[in-house]
Amino acid sequence: MAVTVEEQIRTRDGRELFAERAGSGSPTVVFEAGMGASRNMWGAVVPLLAERTSTLVYDRSGLGRSPADSQPRTLRRLADDLVDVLDHLGEGPFVLVGHSWGGPIVRVAASRVPERIAGVVLVDATDEGCELFSSKANERQSKLMTRFGPTMARLGLIKLGVKKLAVQLPEPAASHMRDEDGTVAAVRTMGAELASCIADTKVLRADPPPLPDVPVTVISGMVTTRVERGRRPELIAAHRARAAAHPQGRHVEAAHSSHYVPFTEPELIAAEIGRILDT
Repeated sequence: MAVTVEEQIRTRDGRELFAERAGSGSPTVVFEAGMGASRNMWGAVVPLLAERTSTLVYDRSGLGRSPADSQPRTLRRLADDLVDVLDHLGEGPFVLVGHSWGGPIVRVAASRVPERIAGVVLVDATDEGCELFSSKANERQSKLMTRFGPTMARLGLIKLGVKKLAVQLPEPAASHMRDEDGTVAAVRTMGAELASCIADTKVLRADPPPLPDVPVTVISGMVTTRVERGRRPELIAAHRARAAAHPQGRHVEAAHSSHYVPFTEPELIAAEIGRILDT
């Protein structure tokens, strides 16, 4: 098993981001978690790749073991931080992997340093092609989560969902996730990221960041849960369109998953990253 090394990455404005490296070789696979999630969500995927190449997971500011950021957590700022992570690692090449809101972060960062990107994998990513992300209903839901999320976290309600996901991870990621995710601080950070999410989604619709001409895999969870009945089919259609619009795009169905593909089908994600590594 590849050894995991902990380190601190300093951003351009002096903040520190906690990171874990494993494996060796090139390209380096860099993972970006979903909104309000820490590096721990990739705990079942990283071991599948670290035996063949370098990997890095990190915590955005205010999540996991990274101190909070005093500035607004806009998409632009999140992408700045990811570029700073890449600068810390060197010239690359890199394969960028993003889940949920991590998908737009990866796309914006990749558009800024296209010459350093070897591939992109978007895992059930937020996509501006799905109009529901910029809808009034989504805006109301985001406001409710921002307002009541910290109280739910204090009551331990968010932790219940975290523990249900963590049981699907190997150790030590499972224990780390139970300890670090779903806290009041993490939920407040999620609210800070939510605050500009809809505005940022509208910016993406008006001016989508161009991806470099590299292999791009878009993975969709195909299982529609009760709360996703109005969103899942439209999101899958947006994912298919995203893949079709790219010269080296590929759409992959996660047949046994809904949104949380990194927990339910980590082997599928690892296989798609491996396909890019073999290109």
